[in-house]
Amino acid sequence: MPQGASRAAQGLDPSIRKYRTADATLTVTANGMPLAGQEVTVAQRSHKFLFGCTGFEFLALADEGGTLAGDELPARPRTGPGGGTGSLGEAPVAEIKRLSDLWFELFNFVTLPFYWGRFEPVRGQPDTARLRATAQWFADQGCVVKGHPLAWHTVTADWLLDLPNADIARAQVERIRREATEFAGLIDMWDVVNEVVIMPIFDKYDNGITRICRDMGRIPMIRMVFDAAREANPGATLLLNDFDMSAAYECLIEGVLEAGITIDALGLQSHMHQGYWGEEKTLAILDRFSRYGLPIHFTETTIVSGHIMPPEIVDLNDYRVEQWPTTPDGETRQADEVVRHYRTLLSHPSVQAMTYWGLSDGGWLGAPGGFVRLDGTTKPSYEGWLAPTSMATDTEGRVRFSGFLGEYDVTVGGSTTTFRLDDPGDAAVQVTI
Repeated sequence: MPQGASRAAQGLDPSIRKYRTADATLTVTANGMPLAGQEVTVAQRSHKFLFGCTGFEFLALADEGGTLAGDELPARPRTGPGGGTGSLGEAPVAEIKRLSDLWFELFNFVTLPFYWGRFEPVRGQPDTARLRATAQWFADQGCVVKGHPLAWHTVTADWLLDLPNADIARAQVERIRREATEFAGLIDMWDVVNEVVIMPIFDKYDNGITRICRDMGRIPMIRMVFDAAREANPGATLLLNDFDMSAAYECLIEGVLEAGITIDALGLQSHMHQGYWGEEKTLAILDRFSRYGLPIHFTETTIVSGHIMPPEIVDLNDYRVEQWPTTPDGETRQADEVVRHYRTLLSHPSVQAMTYWGLSDGGWLGAPGGFVRLDGTTKPSYEGWLAPTSMATDTEGRVRFSGFLGEYDVTVGGSTTTFRLDDPGDAAVQVTI
């Protein structure tokens, strides 16, 4: 979608047209004169809305010294947030580069992994160079880059268990200050803390972050990590992120705001392994969480194209199967549900970003949740994004179209220039070729 062009936005939900599009009158001139009767191609370069996806597999393109690799570099394992190895675990670098071509056709916003247990498995030896090189690669191609997460009880550093609680808290603060400072200007958006609702009562295994959250309490924990991130990068966008869409998350948010802690955006996770939420449920959740007046990011979304996870599973991590294949019927269903989900989010003014949790199948929990199959071919959910629109100028050099907010290329003959649509409603734009 970000790389496609906006064709006429007729037929869109009225709310999408109201909040996300502009009705543009584009006047094209050359040497001060309108170009009448000329074919004009309008192609959208980037969206104002953040269409995101994870970029975990692309760390394999950077070596430990932070140098972007050639085809000769051996691939590193691709690991998802639940600890499993994804489908590109042993993929050659050339295959990952081909996947990147598909990635950049759709997305303008990337989430990169900063899971402490993998980023710094040995204390004092963080994986900074590779993350920096990968983040720079995305930024150079016009993407907004987000780091995920700075504090989380899962996939955290095992060496924390050797420390007393006061030292764990100190190490957590130091870690946040280091990353937020090191990457400032390159990564200015962070999921600061992940899944605090369950954090102090998490009982799957012992870990240092649950220990200190149980000791401190949720809100003091959030204050500690947000203060550290804010101090290190005052201009960063800092998110509180959670999968728990119950009233418990609402109560936590209310407590955080009443305590005077500044949150820049709320992260809502939506792994739909047990079935598509549907418009009614999604809009109800958006209405509940938009009442705080904060921007909303759908930070983690998956919609599967294989069988649906049984409804009795409480923790999605508990569902492990040897194979979870994509199916033709599932792919048709997924394509429909993906479009419906994006349309629902775009129809709500509070939503500023949506991150899909993996372009390829076999990522988190081995689920067939991607837009690309294990063999590298694209599913129906990948197809059907907007294509460039060609129009002819009238006698005054004008063309009219409805387009999503963002940046555009306009091409006449062999000449191309750019313009932006920044605000919804009517827009008059003049470009000179």
